[in-house]
Amino acid sequence: MKKFNITGTCFPNKHYMVDLTSRVAQIKAMVDDGAYFCINRGRQFGKTTTLHALTVGLASDYEVYAISFEGLDNASYETERHLAYAMMRQFEFAALMRGNNVSKQVQEIVSEAVKANKAEKQIGLDDFSLAVSQMCMAAQKPLVLIIDEVDQASNYDSFIRMLGLLRKKFLIRDQMPTFQSVILAGVYDIKNLKLKIRSEAEHQYNSPWNIAANFDVEMAFNVSDVEGMLQEYESDHHTGMDIHSIAKDIIDYTSGYPFLVSRLCMILDEKKLTWDREGFLQAERLLLIENNTLFDDMIKKLDDFPELSNILQAILYQGEAFTYNPDNKVFNLAKMFGYILPNSKGKTSISNRIFETRLYNYFSSKEESSSIFSAGSIDKNQFIKNGCIDMEHLLARFAVHFNDIYSKKDDAFVEKMGRKLFLLYLKPIINGVGNYYIEDQTRDETRTDVIIDYLGKQYIIELKIWRGNAYNERGEQQIAGYLDYFHAQTGYLLSFCFNKNKQPGVKTVQIDDKTIVECVV
Repeated sequence: MKKFNITGTCFPNKHYMVDLTSRVAQIKAMVDDGAYFCINRGRQFGKTTTLHALTVGLASDYEVYAISFEGLDNASYETERHLAYAMMRQFEFAALMRGNNVSKQVQEIVSEAVKANKAEKQIGLDDFSLAVSQMCMAAQKPLVLIIDEVDQASNYDSFIRMLGLLRKKFLIRDQMPTFQSVILAGVYDIKNLKLKIRSEAEHQYNSPWNIAANFDVEMAFNVSDVEGMLQEYESDHHTGMDIHSIAKDIIDYTSGYPFLVSRLCMILDEKKLTWDREGFLQAERLLLIENNTLFDDMIKKLDDFPELSNILQAILYQGEAFTYNPDNKVFNLAKMFGYILPNSKGKTSISNRIFETRLYNYFSSKEESSSIFSAGSIDKNQFIKNGCIDMEHLLARFAVHFNDIYSKKDDAFVEKMGRKLFLLYLKPIINGVGNYYIEDQTRDETRTDVIIDYLGKQYIIELKIWRGNAYNERGEQQIAGYLDYFHAQTGYLLSFCFNKNKQPGVKTVQIDDKTIVECVV
């Protein structure tokens, strides 16, 4: 019986997985054009599985050397000569693994080069270049080179010089045979490999891989992709699930991030949860509290790049709508790691709800000693009645604590920190049972909609900065319209008001058939 898989390569005969046929066809078209390019995506974004499918898909038209830098020791990068020998050894292993795909004449050239240099474990770049050309001349079909895990080479100048060699051969390919296509795969793109190696600003963007074609193939999954995978699962298990509904929930929460898609399905399967909305939300909660390599890597990145942490907190807590600029190092890193995406307006947002909630949980865990978090911890048993949150009471209690603790703070502090303080208060109340996320379409400097999922019920809360009565009335109308989208009758409005004559407290506003519970602090 097939399983869902999140470790290593996925195989169609062993694992439930998305059909990669169309993606492989798009990548093959680039190979057919003779393109050299990079496949750069975040950790566990399905790169290795895609490369395996691509290797199989290319086999009828090409001889493929698919190698990986994972596991090469430091000695392999000592000089470019050492790296050339290590790569030739990788070619030898690849030929043995795919003997039917690589012609015997090519294997003999590779084996001879390895044998002749075995004692020193070095090959001069000129000799390596000549051997590559001889391989390409002897091959029965055009040769394609795929290198996975190029991040392993990111701190070595020898790799940059090897890229320079491949670039030179590409530029004179009409005079000397070379690879039909070279494909590099990893998290960091080659510009950033160079950036990590050289600290001098004038050299940061002087990459030898400026021959690379743009790689625009969409590797994130969509609803149709997930439906196909779930259809196969349903045929085997007969759960009675609404395939489209579950696939849509999965994409809504993951934005198609392959690891997250597979992990949610794996939890549903292994924990024998119901394949419905309630079971899905339970799987999401279990995912958010587990340790896994993707989340561990995220936290490490935040520790390694403090500026990245600051940017993400500004987006999450302050509603900052930064314009995405690929030339900004921090934004480029955040996008490269898969943490942010430019939205349709070119503004940055957290790439999916799972990451967003995990980041909220991480940042709030650092502030569990704060007064407002402690207040939420003390109050938490007051608000749950018959499995539902008494949100009106919760907002009223938050207003009391907020005014007691922060009434002497200046307006700038409240405007910057108000949303964060409410989420810190909310966190211990729903922790372990519910989760919340921010609706990206309504997030800006003055407005944020928080969606709380608690035991299968959703609560919609608009957080906004008071900008006068007229603006507030528009906000009431906005949330009333927004409730239609969620098929809800009641919504909540939390206004942070700086008017000295404000009237703090909770009131109820009726807009057509919608009830708006408004709290002013």
